[in-house]
Amino acid sequence: MLTGPLLGLAAAFYFETDSTAIRIDKPGDSSIPSGRFSPAASGTMMVHGRSSLGLSPMPTSDNPPFPATLRLFSVVVIIVLIVGAGLFFAPMLVKPRWPWAVTPFNARFLGGFYTAEMVVMAALLFWNRWSPGRLVLVMAFIFTVIVSAASFINLGYFNFERKAPWLWFLVYLGSVAVSGLFLWRARDRPSAKGVTLNPAWRSYMPVELAILGFYGIGLLLFPLTFSSFWPWPVDAFHAQVYSAIFLAGAGGIYLVLRSAPREELLVLGLAQFLVGLLAILGLVITDAAVHRINWTATGTLCWLALFGWICISGAFKLYAASQYFSSQPAS
Repeated sequence: MLTGPLLGLAAAFYFETDSTAIRIDKPGDSSIPSGRFSPAASGTMMVHGRSSLGLSPMPTSDNPPFPATLRLFSVVVIIVLIVGAGLFFAPMLVKPRWPWAVTPFNARFLGGFYTAEMVVMAALLFWNRWSPGRLVLVMAFIFTVIVSAASFINLGYFNFERKAPWLWFLVYLGSVAVSGLFLWRARDRPSAKGVTLNPAWRSYMPVELAILGFYGIGLLLFPLTFSSFWPWPVDAFHAQVYSAIFLAGAGGIYLVLRSAPREELLVLGLAQFLVGLLAILGLVITDAAVHRINWTATGTLCWLALFGWICISGAFKLYAASQYFSSQPAS
């Protein structure tokens, strides 16, 4: 699931994988503390792995805080994503400024996804730690790589006499470089301490991973075939862009299946819940204006079942994560 356009703000990146601080600033910048984190020195009381202020995890050695530059980075990304979310909330305003022509249904679908992505980035801004940052960045990397590749394959959709296509490629290629380098530098850092998933989750999530991964690959390689049942006509370019949503989700599930930090389970559930909910809601809202959907068609029912399942799966993950948090004693 990881987040769409990630802009590169720092000029140089490096990580201190043998300490609790992950640094992405210039090595000479003394504004970012290094060395071991001391909870006592932080001035914030921690209760059984959580901040007394809420769900924010304790900055332990396996879940260090990100530097201030990444928090600023998250703010800028959220601002960029607001434009994409505008396709859902104000399509008539944003569509003329989008890098390529989008139909009403594609606009609302894209806008719903960018809205979900914006919320996920807000979660990264709130926690500002390796967990759930690892999950967000991995999903973002998968998404931006695939969307960038699809954009290059379908250059005919872009009018390069306008500024928007140039900005699109700049943002996405920059995102690939930044998130990829960030993750590469931190490749030896293990995930934060996770919870033990119950047998039902351990049985269900590999199936979920396989379905999302298979369908995502299908949309990418055979876009017209795998999108043929969608309620509205989807061309090859949009189908390949949408494949990134499924493959990013599969990547997030893979991470949580291997190790399930509470924060990552919560963020993954939130992302899936919003993607499924906003996809269906966007279809309903758009069709109320244009009246083009055959709601009893087999393809439409299959599409509703697919995104309804994604939404419900996310809701159950949210519930499971909330149970893990609430199971921690208050004192």
